[in-house]
Amino acid sequence: MSSSTDVIDLASTDSTLRSELLQQPEGCRLTACMTCRTCSCGCPITEVDNRFDPARIIRMATYGLREEILAGDVLWLCSGCYTCQERCPQGVRVTDLIMLLKNMAVQAGHVPPGIRAQKELVTRKGRIYPLDDFDNKKRDKIGLPPLPTSCDSVKVLFLRPPGEPKPADPVP
Repeated sequence: MSSSTDVIDLASTDSTLRSELLQQPEGCRLTACMTCRTCSCGCPITEVDNRFDPARIIRMATYGLREEILAGDVLWLCSGCYTCQERCPQGVRVTDLIMLLKNMAVQAGHVPPGIRAQKELVTRKGRIYPLDDFDNKKRDKIGLPPLPTSCDSVKVLFLRPPGEPKPADPVP
């Protein structure tokens, strides 16, 4: 992401990004941002990592810096806590906009290795932290019941073609 001293060459921007975002529910209030920075001031991530700045992401989207936003890793720092969105005096759906941009990044093939690894774990094992026999042995030692080492109901979600309804939950 550009530092505050970088000059933006507006001739190299994507003029369609702004209108594309404005057409989506998550981005429809994008131009209502008055750069008050309330979103950034309340952001817990900005507090610990100054590379992440919701106000800067909004400006970049407004200016059409598609590749810089989508190909960078800064979007993925957002924790999705909604603090920025709840505090925005203009009703800009900041968190929802960042989620939309993350989805656009995935569609454009820009997925950080850590996110890709998490997806692969969930696809194969049904959860981010797969449990194995070692975990269940530790649980047994302290008197806890074993947990399933696979979560097939979640794995099914990745195998189902888009638009196909979710299978009914088993009756207990």
